[in-house]
Amino acid sequence: MSSSYDWQDFPAPAKLNLFLHIIGRRNDGYHLLQSVFQLIDLADTISLRVNEGGEVQHLNPLPGVPADSDLTVRAARLLQKETGCSKGVDIRVTKRLPMGGGVGGGSSDAATVMLALNRLWQLNLPRVRLMELGLSLGADVPFFIFGENAFVEGIGEIMTPILTPEAHFVILHPQVHVSTPQIFSDPNLTRDTPPITVPHLSSAITQNDLEEVACKSYPEISESITWLSQYANARMTGSGSCVFASFSSPNEANRVIYDLPKKMTGYVARSLSKHPLHEFAE
Repeated sequence: MSSSYDWQDFPAPAKLNLFLHIIGRRNDGYHLLQSVFQLIDLADTISLRVNEGGEVQHLNPLPGVPADSDLTVRAARLLQKETGCSKGVDIRVTKRLPMGGGVGGGSSDAATVMLALNRLWQLNLPRVRLMELGLSLGADVPFFIFGENAFVEGIGEIMTPILTPEAHFVILHPQVHVSTPQIFSDPNLTRDTPPITVPHLSSAITQNDLEEVACKSYPEISESITWLSQYANARMTGSGSCVFASFSSPNEANRVIYDLPKKMTGYVARSLSKHPLHEFAE
C-alpha cells in the first residue's frame, strides 16, 4: 500500500446524453430537462498527492485557465472549507476529454477530486452531501458523484438510477467549442417537448432538443452527424460539440473509426455501469 504522500491516479469518466429533452423553463430562466446520462470509459486522469501543509496546488493548469478558478482546485478547497480538513493536495490533470464537447469533462474532473479526497483525506462524507456540495461547482457534478447511469430530470439535480444496455460508442469531436449559454438562449430552441416517465423510456428515444440549434450555429457538428449516420443512428450529446452512435461490438465501432476521414477526430468508448470510484462514498 502506497503512503498518502505518493502520487495516485484516479479516472474521471465522460458521460453521453442518450437523449435530451427540454420540457419547460422555470421563472428564473433555468431550463427543465429530461435525459439519460450514460457513463463511458473514455476518461481524464486526475493525479493527486496529499500534503500536510494544507495547500491546494494545480501543477499543470490548462492554458488560459488560472489555477485558482479551475474546477479541480475549487472542488478540493470546497471540501477543506466544509470539513475543516488541514491537509492539502497537489493536482495534475491528464486531459483526454474534449473541452466544450458536451461530455462533462470539467464536471467529471471536479467530481473525481471530491470522491478521491473523501477517501484520501478520510473525510467520510456521505454521497448525498458530496452531491449537494458538487452542485455549487456545476450542474453535472452531482451526476458523476451519484456514479450510476441515470434518468435525469429538473435542471439536472433529480436522478433515478437505471440499467442501460452494454454498448460500444463511436464519438466524434468536431473541432469547435460550443457555448452552452448561447444554445440555451437561442429563441428557436424547442422548450415544450412532452415529458416522459421512467417506465416509458425506450432505446428508440434518441432526440436531443439542442441539436438543431447547435447544428445551425456550428456546421461542423451537422457534418459529423451526417458522416456518422451512414453507420448508425447518430446524434449530439449535451449542448455539443461531440456526436456519437452506438454499436453492439467493439469490432463494429473500430471499423467505423478506421473509415474516419483524416480531418475528423474520433474515439471508441465502452459503456460503464458505475463510476470507477463509486465505492469512495456511501
